Amino acid sequence: MKARFFAAAAALILSACSLIDSQSINTEAARNYSQVVAQARSKQMIDRSSDTAKRTQKVFQRLLPYADAANTTGVPFNWELTVIRSDELNAWAMPGGKMAVYTGIVEKLKLSDDELAAIIGHEMTHALLEHSKKEANRNVAIQLGAALGSAVLAGATGISGDAAAQSVGLAADLGMMKPFSRKAENEADLGGLHLMAQAGYNPQAAVSVWEKMNRQNDNNNLANRILSTHPTNNARIESIRKALPSVMPIYLKANGKY
Repeated sequence: MKARFFAAAAALILSACSLIDSQSINTEAARNYSQVVAQARSKQMIDRSSDTAKRTQKVFQRLLPYADAANTTGVPFNWELTVIRSDELNAWAMPGGKMAVYTGIVEKLKLSDDELAAIIGHEMTHALLEHSKKEANRNVAIQLGAALGSAVLAGATGISGDAAAQSVGLAADLGMMKPFSRKAENEADLGGLHLMAQAGYNPQAAVSVWEKMNRQNDNNNLANRILSTHPTNNARIESIRKALPSVMPIYLKANGKY
């Protein structure tokens, strides 16, 4: 009985993980993106005319051919970037290449074009590596696995189902979701380096982005190193510096210096 139960549960998890495909999540993201943009437009937050907006779009367009060439998802992206007038230090990408950059991150950090390319290249890589789809599928598996695990734990120890579920949920969060998110962020940093180097932007600027972020928000304490879904700023800087020798030749070649 137990063997059949575990086999059925495993089959359910694998089946659920296969439900979300690239085309479906990209289509849904495009719908959501349209709603976000419409809401921002209704609040007069769409910026098309400022120097910040023009520079952001120029960098985006210069990176675009290299992002298209790096797309191995099997589904063409309809890339789109909206500049949103907001003080937030933020930028994001949805599946399928729907992106936003907030003016706050450009203006408060006084980003150069090279630094802006690091931000945009990072977000492009999130979309290209389908991090949202992978996390969505992973969430389904973890939630089903946690539900199964809590029932087994409760039966074996006699503790309440709620307490067991809470214990399993915390273990799943700290042991699986957090490292996955930090790994995705690191992948996006490194992929962004390649895109910006191919487009002729200096990858060394990615270091200065996070140095500037440190001055705005030093997140290098112990709690952030353990609990945060994102790497600390110092961890990003260290990882980027290690990768620079492999991408600087790409940058130099793009500028005819190699």
